[in-house]
Amino acid sequence: MSESDPVPGGRPGEVERATALSGELSGQGVHGVVLSYVDTAGIGRVKTVPTAKLASAAAWGVGMSPVFDTFLADDTIVATDVLGSPDGDLRLYLDLDRLVVLAAQPGWAWAPVDRITQEGEPHPACGRTVLRRTVADAAERYGVTFAAAIEIEWAVGRGDAPGDAFVPAVSGPAYGAARQIELSDCAADLLAALAAEGVEVDQLHPEYAAGQFEVSVGALDPVAAADRSVLVRQTVRAVCRRHGLRVSFAPAVLGQGVGNGGHIHLSAWRDGRNLHAGGAGRHGMTAEAESFVAGVLDHLPALTAMTAPSPASHLRLRPSQWAGVFTAWGRETREAALRIVTGTTGVRDRAANLEVKPVDLAANPYLALASVIACGLDGLASSASLPAEITGDPARFDAAEASARGVRRLPVSLAESVEAFRADDVLRTALGPVLADAVTAVRRGEIAAVDGLDDDRVAAAYRWKY
Repeated sequence: MSESDPVPGGRPGEVERATALSGELSGQGVHGVVLSYVDTAGIGRVKTVPTAKLASAAAWGVGMSPVFDTFLADDTIVATDVLGSPDGDLRLYLDLDRLVVLAAQPGWAWAPVDRITQEGEPHPACGRTVLRRTVADAAERYGVTFAAAIEIEWAVGRGDAPGDAFVPAVSGPAYGAARQIELSDCAADLLAALAAEGVEVDQLHPEYAAGQFEVSVGALDPVAAADRSVLVRQTVRAVCRRHGLRVSFAPAVLGQGVGNGGHIHLSAWRDGRNLHAGGAGRHGMTAEAESFVAGVLDHLPALTAMTAPSPASHLRLRPSQWAGVFTAWGRETREAALRIVTGTTGVRDRAANLEVKPVDLAANPYLALASVIACGLDGLASSASLPAEITGDPARFDAAEASARGVRRLPVSLAESVEAFRADDVLRTALGPVLADAVTAVRRGEIAAVDGLDDDRVAAAYRWKY
């Protein structure tokens, strides 16, 4: 559904499609459809409808209060001058093109939604709409499209652990064969489920932290990539639950150690050509790709309010843990916030991309992608110059060398991120005033919610929220 589509009751083609789909789904034993979106705090929210009501949902939407735009991760409600009251209603309109039968939840299908006002206008705090608008602006103003993917890391805990404790469900070292063997049946079921849902999986492997795994998926247009990120997490959780396991996508499940990331991979394209490959710039980048990367680099401190939006995010964002906590870039440099991925000779025209590392899965994927793209477009518009790259770990630089190289530590707290965000006109304009104010209110609410807690208690507060 595009922003220009007439909405309430004005989509007869969609209603006809939904009616036909309803019959097909019923024939496959599907009894209900999950209508999915992500709120400002990064929490996945849903409503469901019986399959028989799919056509009605397509015609008139499904009601949902706008108050969830100012919910915190613990369901506390904050407010802005526009959002946070008990008044009003929105309509959830499912995207039939993205409807998927859930392989790990028999009897259910899933679809992302756009949130629309009762008057038929896009809701100003709908992240999916903001991302679509940002992508459309890039195409219209610069003739640029994007391919994007979001990495997904999670910690697998034992389902029989006491209370809310995290006890790793697997042992063995990082990337160790032992972990893959111990979780072999579950991992195989996960691959089968994702394949049945049409998700292209590039890799699935044990990761660095205790009980941690990662799945990398194929790139799509940004809106579809964000949809896929939500769908994959829904599937991971469902498959693991069927194996008696508990899953956390939280930035940190423990107060110390490596956390769960959600790195963004993004490439800009024009007329079928990848601007990150085959150019005269560094590592094959075109001048436009370099300016795009420079724009992201310039706005990184403010971007962390969108890409690392939880107090628990800053338990992960620590030096020398491959989290990318310095304003630096480099080719295949995993300690830099921006990693230039060139790909292997022979596929660079397709594989070259920018990886944004200070991102975790507490982020709303639609808002994270929209924000990164908007900042890159700002660099593109101004022909921003990309500084010298770094190699190795930026933590080794003393203050004088770091300053000379333009390498700065990213915000060390969510409060610092929020202040950088509030001072960033480009980012706030991209989101619009209603959503920008909601972001500030929600982030400040999360800060207040954990005031006085030590690292272990902060991790515990968010461990099972994501």
